[in-house]
Amino acid sequence: VFGIGTSSDVIVEKWNGLAFEEPYRRTRDTVRFLKDALTGAKTDTDATGFSSHGFRLGVTVPDGQVPIVVAALREGMLKMAGREADGAVVNWLSADDAATVSSIVQAASPDGTPREVVARIFVAPTTDRDLVHKFGRLAISAYLNVPVYAAFHEWMGRGEQLAEMSRRWADGDRAGALDAIPDSLVDELIVWGSPEQCRDHIGRYVANGVTTPAIAV
Repeated sequence: VFGIGTSSDVIVEKWNGLAFEEPYRRTRDTVRFLKDALTGAKTDTDATGFSSHGFRLGVTVPDGQVPIVVAALREGMLKMAGREADGAVVNWLSADDAATVSSIVQAASPDGTPREVVARIFVAPTTDRDLVHKFGRLAISAYLNVPVYAAFHEWMGRGEQLAEMSRRWADGDRAGALDAIPDSLVDELIVWGSPEQCRDHIGRYVANGVTTPAIAV
């Protein structure tokens, strides 16, 4: 499976010094390019942000169609993943959120062919609640203050729930931002407990449309 995505404005612009422009069109055009290039056909592409003419896979051409999945958060990219690619990779979402995103991906399939929905799920197989909440808050603050993830959770209806964390983070109060993350959010976004409890929680993601749980322990 070939996974692609836009990354985020923080990584693209601040870490790598590139312009984070037209992420939707760039990703869509890359999917279309890859579909042709991975067949071994000679490229003839002028796309958003790149061009390729006369390149052809040389030593190894994949046997059969290579499935392509697109990293997606909000509705536009989720629909594109279902329409243009073979599915989506989703991240930092609850089991209930999975029902929303997976239904959008599947509904976009032009011929009704089921699409893959890969979910990166953070799993802490421990009953030490304090440990889970300590490191869960660190992880949540590192991600959910990135604009693309903040927008995703705003769309998911968590704007008010995360407002105080975001305000303190923007003010440079990192400790205060951690304290402002509700316990309930950690319990939604981090799967934890005994192995049996973790398995049951992951099963809720599957029941809500995730076809491939990608477990991040």
